[in-house]
Amino acid sequence: MTTRAVVTYIRVSTSQQGRSGLGIEAQRQALQSFAKAEGLEVVREFVEVETGKGSDALDRRPQLKAALAAAKKHKCHVAVAKLDRLSRDVHFISGLMAHRIPFLVAELGPDVDPFVLHLFAALAEKERALISTRTTQALAAAKARGVTLGNPRLHEARETAVATIKAGADQHAANVLPIIREAQKAGARTLRQIAEVLNARGVATARGGAWHAMSVKNMLARA
Repeated sequence: MTTRAVVTYIRVSTSQQGRSGLGIEAQRQALQSFAKAEGLEVVREFVEVETGKGSDALDRRPQLKAALAAAKKHKCHVAVAKLDRLSRDVHFISGLMAHRIPFLVAELGPDVDPFVLHLFAALAEKERALISTRTTQALAAAKARGVTLGNPRLHEARETAVATIKAGADQHAANVLPIIREAQKAGARTLRQIAEVLNARGVATARGGAWHAMSVKNMLARA
């Protein structure tokens, strides 16, 4: 089985390094587990430590720029633990997409297409704006009253987005599994052989790509 390459990108700020779920080691472990589960080989790792605001500009993120260059060289994806490790700014993420370097987000799984990444980025940006506005209002109001920040509708929207992704993946599995069973009956015994049959028949993965042994294994596990 051929192992696919991937470049990983880890980002923290000096204030976030000790925060649960955002530290360097937490992101590294999440990415290593993701890579192992998806049959990926981490060929380069880039760590960005930021010290101030305005960090969404690519020229202020030299490690991200280097990760993009490495991914282009190796003709592979850039993987992050969470989408906000790239940015919480939807325009910045759109700009990254323009580099034509595909991204993988461990938290969201391997089958999330660029449109869905934009959706999650837009939700994160909206959530950030709402929290900022409400924080300002809370400071202006009497602190003794307290103001609950956040927006339940955004949480519901995120859950809806995840459910939509899962439903799409389930439907794709329902369409592909009968073809896999047919291939097995015809004599395909290994994951690689099944992948070759699917590719030969022009069946694409949920992301529109070619099949590999690992993607067949994931499909069978879903069943």
